[in-house]
Amino acid sequence: MSDLILFWHRRDLRIADNLGLAAARQRSARVIGVFCLDPDILGRDDIAPVRVAYLVGCLQKLKQRYSEAGSQLLILKAAPQEGIPRLAACLSASAVFFNQDVEPYSRDRDRAVAAALREQGVEVHHFWDQLLHPPQTIKTGSGQPYTVYTPFWRNWSRQPKADPCETLAGTQGLTDQEQALARQAGAIELPTAKELGFVWDRDLLVEPGEKAAQEMLENFCDRAITEYAEQRNFPAHPGTSQLSAPLKFGVIGIRTVWAATQVALENTRSDEARAGIQTWQQELAWREFYQHVLYFFPQLAEGPYRDSLKAFPWDNNEAHFQAWCEGKTGYPIVDAAMRQMNATGWMHNRCRMIVASFLTKDLLINWQRGEKYFMQRLIDGDLAANNGGWQWSASSGMDPKPLRIFNPASQAKKFDPDAEYIRRWLPELAGVDTEALVTGKIPVEDCDRSGYPLPIVDHNQRQQEFKQRYQQQKQR
Repeated sequence: MSDLILFWHRRDLRIADNLGLAAARQRSARVIGVFCLDPDILGRDDIAPVRVAYLVGCLQKLKQRYSEAGSQLLILKAAPQEGIPRLAACLSASAVFFNQDVEPYSRDRDRAVAAALREQGVEVHHFWDQLLHPPQTIKTGSGQPYTVYTPFWRNWSRQPKADPCETLAGTQGLTDQEQALARQAGAIELPTAKELGFVWDRDLLVEPGEKAAQEMLENFCDRAITEYAEQRNFPAHPGTSQLSAPLKFGVIGIRTVWAATQVALENTRSDEARAGIQTWQQELAWREFYQHVLYFFPQLAEGPYRDSLKAFPWDNNEAHFQAWCEGKTGYPIVDAAMRQMNATGWMHNRCRMIVASFLTKDLLINWQRGEKYFMQRLIDGDLAANNGGWQWSASSGMDPKPLRIFNPASQAKKFDPDAEYIRRWLPELAGVDTEALVTGKIPVEDCDRSGYPLPIVDHNQRQQEFKQRYQQQKQR
């Protein structure tokens, strides 16, 4: 009988185009999947119920995919540094394969698991699967990590990209005796999100599983990708891929995604369409840039990149923060975006920038509070992308133009000119004049009638206050 290999899934909930899983299958037909429900992750105070619901849905689909391939996915609920070695010992596994991650917690956890396995005499093999280019492969001419996106993109875009790898197939699962041993080692039935302590009673915006993600990719590349450069900034229109959650959980392989963009490029003759595709490719590079940055600068998870922002005198007005969270600031585009996230677990990227700028530059509230609130609500909440985006918006991150302030009115005029998005998420203002909605200058009588709040701060006044404090901090 072939060696039994465990493949430890984390952010790669698929059997297609999975580097570590494909390598495990090349080694042996007896590949058993395992996913560990980590109490240290599920017990955090920044875990969104919608994200757990999507995760559980993806695990259900992954179990089906393993069954189709002839094997099975085991579920553990334990600290990985205890559960994975215990399962490997009980099943006499010869090796454990997994794909690496950039997050500080994950890297520490993986080192502990690998050390425990090697102490037992179990081989450990790890791979870079969630990135087209691992962190060590994209550096400056002097061998340093990039801290600015544009030169990173120039280097990254010139490097050849790997093709998708083979889908898992022709595997052999556990015997009845081995299944009993796995249960003794802690294997359980997959719990529901509610059983894990998370309640999401609305529909999921994105259907779980790799087949659904593949269909989303194909639909996007058939149509919207060619208009992406123009349409991506309009939150009322379906101009984005909606693949952020599948990419966060690795429900679709990044090589598969890149290959689809290359096919789209080959099939177009229009310069405008080509520009749309290349703009989306640049967004994929932004994703990798933030992951590389977090890998090389793990301290970003705890605070600002720029020293001048580490002691910034934030106001941190609690009433203002709650108004922002609830979509009750009196700024329609801001409130519409916050209500979209609260209701669906997702927010349009243009709106993420608008509300982040508003929290930090208008309300003068520490960006880390907004970063955490996003993680408590987003289906696609990802440390690298979320932290990178918030630091960019707060002028505390890696950005050659650090002092950037968004005017909510000008943003609404440009990207929601008919107030379609605003009316969708602020139905109480449906009858208000469009000009009033996009400028935010809603008549007092309309506010009184609808119960919508007056603006809680004056934008012009507050941006001047932020600039003054920012300059004072820079001079220290």
